[in-house]
Amino acid sequence: MVPKTSSFPYNRVPKIAFMFLTRGPLPFIPLWEKFFLGHHGLYSIYVHADPSHNESLPVESVFHGRRIPSKVVKWGALNMMEAERRLLANALLDFSNERFILLSESCVPLFNFPTVYSHLLNSTTSFVESYDNPAPNCRGRYNPHMFPTVPVSGWRKGSQWFELSRRLAVQVIADDRFFPVFRRFCHPPCYVDEHYLPTMVSMSFGELNANRSLTWVDWSHGGAHPARFIRPAVTPELLRWMRGGSSCVYNGRNTTVCFLFARKFHSSSLSRLLTFAPKVLGFGRR
Repeated sequence: MVPKTSSFPYNRVPKIAFMFLTRGPLPFIPLWEKFFLGHHGLYSIYVHADPSHNESLPVESVFHGRRIPSKVVKWGALNMMEAERRLLANALLDFSNERFILLSESCVPLFNFPTVYSHLLNSTTSFVESYDNPAPNCRGRYNPHMFPTVPVSGWRKGSQWFELSRRLAVQVIADDRFFPVFRRFCHPPCYVDEHYLPTMVSMSFGELNANRSLTWVDWSHGGAHPARFIRPAVTPELLRWMRGGSSCVYNGRNTTVCFLFARKFHSSSLSRLLTFAPKVLGFGRR
């Protein structure tokens, strides 16, 4: 049902699909609304929340009416990836959506909307972290029953927080080669959201991928979950470090703009983020 032609019979402005995978409320809506302010027609919003979640948003909110039909999602289960595919499928129905970014309720933008829009629309690659590692939490999760569709040499791991071009998003939804294998053979300690996309993209569309995520996460503390930033930890220095403290390659050139978003922020940090947004993040000025 999705057109693959590069030309359309009508004038359209390419948009970015912001896809929020959340268990409950979105605590940073006030920050995101300042981020989106003044850029109507350049973005679409999709929210996949737990079916039991009931939240009434004002009609004037950009998040009003943006929830998609959802199902229960459990951490580490197959239904996590099914929810991500559900978000992609809904977003693909809008022919103007050209780039697709997956976010959580604890994610915040690190730059203003024009910077994010230009960075994504001008990128020649998608952004799916994908790497090989002989460690037990990577190659050790491989199930030999996946062979020959997925050989151990093709097994990859990466962050679930991806960004895809429309071309690659269509391929993910159309995939009937890899996903059935993961559905059948990837069970804890194998986690589909950490292995399916990195493996599928690496094996079939590696030339279209930058092999990194655009979402900054702090794993320096170790453990199964990244560090969470509570209110006192959120400072201008922290945000500047997230924005420019790394080096990477973008469209063949070295850059320090490697991350456009960051997580995991505690809801208590909203007031500080709103305070720092105009000066540090470049949006939200009154």
